[in-house]
Amino acid sequence: MARKSPRARRKPETPRMPGTGRPRATPGRRSASATRKTRRSRGEHAPQGARPATKRTRLPARSPGRRPARARARPRFAPPDPARVAALLEILDRSYPGATTALRHENPLQLLVATILSAQCTDERVNRTTPALFARYPDAPALAAAPQAELEVLIRSTGFFRNKARAIRECCADIVTRHGGEVPRTMEGLVALRGVGRKTANVVLGNAYGVPGIVVDTHVQRLSRRLGLSGEIDPVKIELALMPLVPRERWTAFSHWLILHGRQVCAARKPRCSACALAPHCPRVGVTASQ
Repeated sequence: MARKSPRARRKPETPRMPGTGRPRATPGRRSASATRKTRRSRGEHAPQGARPATKRTRLPARSPGRRPARARARPRFAPPDPARVAALLEILDRSYPGATTALRHENPLQLLVATILSAQCTDERVNRTTPALFARYPDAPALAAAPQAELEVLIRSTGFFRNKARAIRECCADIVTRHGGEVPRTMEGLVALRGVGRKTANVVLGNAYGVPGIVVDTHVQRLSRRLGLSGEIDPVKIELALMPLVPRERWTAFSHWLILHGRQVCAARKPRCSACALAPHCPRVGVTASQ
């Protein structure tokens, strides 16, 4: 017996009269769409899991060329009192007389290289590394021509030795080709060297050439906020904010004062506020625990 095709096994449809709709599967039951329309007209809630019908409101048309008004950000710090700043400077001057950089150097080039090595490294570690480095490569041409692998071995203990070795070689190559082997004496000339930023340039200018500059490292960044002198986060903005507060002839010394104070007294997590000479003039911004 031949098998019937699936189309032949279907149940015959009941004939419909012209003008009538398709009969419902279950007489007396309404469709889901009709039920939702009825509930909306009566104000009833939609069934659980369904999204409520919300009426969209059209925003007023904005005139072309005008931008929406933005809320002005409130400044985090008010301008510090000049009398309080002067008191801080006098206390720091008495507390750290003759403060200078802890990096040992004999010329501007050695200071520049030592500053590059001091990134994410202690000054003591750098001072133990540089004697062998400068004995092997005493000037800019020698450092520029130094093999990358040999330079990495000599400075490995300072961390990030691959990037630092590359920065030293490229920086010294720029010094040789652009400045005849002499370290530039201006901010523009120093920051144009590969691997040199404003922090490194200010260290060289202030300590090798006597040109005042504010060095913003992690200690200066932390203490400038804690003392209520600047609310900025970016090092360049912090430098620009501190420059009008401190007399120009004290810029370099001010950086050394804050660095020493941050290392000896004003630690990051638990500052020694009970033994701090700046406590009467310090707002202790952000300090949650102290000694």
